[in-house]
Amino acid sequence: MKRQERIDRVDLMRTFIRIVEAGSLSAAARQLGTTQATVSRRLQSLETLLGVKLLLRTTHAMKLTDDGERCYQHAKRVADAWVALEDELSQSDDEPVGILRVRAPHAFGQEQLLGPLTEFLERHPQLSVEWMLNDKTVDFLSVNIDCAIRVGAEVDPATVSVLLAEVPRSLVASPALLARFPAIETPQQLSALPWIALNTFYQHEIHLTHQQTGDAEQVPISPRLFTDSLYAARNTAISGLGLAVISSWAVEEEIRSGKLVALLPEWQAAALPVHLVYPWARYYPARLRKFLQLMREVMPGLGGMRQPARQA
Repeated sequence: MKRQERIDRVDLMRTFIRIVEAGSLSAAARQLGTTQATVSRRLQSLETLLGVKLLLRTTHAMKLTDDGERCYQHAKRVADAWVALEDELSQSDDEPVGILRVRAPHAFGQEQLLGPLTEFLERHPQLSVEWMLNDKTVDFLSVNIDCAIRVGAEVDPATVSVLLAEVPRSLVASPALLARFPAIETPQQLSALPWIALNTFYQHEIHLTHQQTGDAEQVPISPRLFTDSLYAARNTAISGLGLAVISSWAVEEEIRSGKLVALLPEWQAAALPVHLVYPWARYYPARLRKFLQLMREVMPGLGGMRQPARQA
C-alpha cells in the first residue's frame, strides 16, 4: 500500500509539472492523453495532499502561487530523479525504453533520416519514437518534445545544441529558363533572372562566396515565389519558374539527369549547419543519449552532407 501511495504521488507531481509547462489544464490533458476533468482532479488531490493552493485560475488565465512555484521546482527535481531511477533499474545495460519525441524539418525528416531512424528502432525494440516533421522554431515546453533537429537555425543559448554536420547548397535553374537569358558568367547577372525564395534562409538577396579567392558577393533578387518548402522550391525550379538555392542533397539526381543545371559552381552560398537541440536538464534518459549518439555517427555520412567546418 505504501508503494502504491508513492507511485500516486509521483503521478500527481508529473501532472502538475505538465499543467505548468503546457499553460493550461486543457493543454496538459491533451499532452497527457487524458481528460481535463482527470487533470483537474489530480491537481486538487495534490493541493489537498500538500495542504496549500498551487494555482490561481480564472476563465482566461492561470498563475502559480508562491507555494505553487516552490512545488513546481521541487517536483521537477523529483520527477527527474524518478525517471533516472526507472531507467537505471529497468535496464541494467542502458537499453533505451519509453517514447522519444523528436521534431525534424519536413524534407530532411522524410528522406535523409528515415533509414537511420528505422534501423535505430529495430535495434531497440522497447523504444518508440514520435517523429514530428515541422520547420518552425522549437518551444520544448509547449509542444512536449525531447529534442529537435534544426537545419540552418540560430543556436538558442538557453538550450543544449550539438553541431552534427553541414548541408552544402547548390544554385540551380532549369535548362529551359536559362535558354531565355544570356549566359550567366558573374554573380551580379543573377539579379536579372526570376527567383524562387526559400524564405527560411533567403528572401530578397543571396550571399555567395568564391571558393578559391574568398571574394564575397551580395546579390539582390526579385522572387516570383516565396515558400518554406524545400520540395516546392525544387519542383518549381524544375518547371522553369525561377532560380533557387537548394540543399545539394535534394537536387543531386535532378542535376545528374539534366532537369536542373548547377550555376556558377565556383560561387557558393554558405553551407547550413545541422544541430541536434534539446533542453538542459540534470539527467538525460537513455533514449535521448542513444539518439544523440546515433545522430553524431550517421549525420555527416548521409548523402549530400559533410563534416562541419567548425565544432560547437
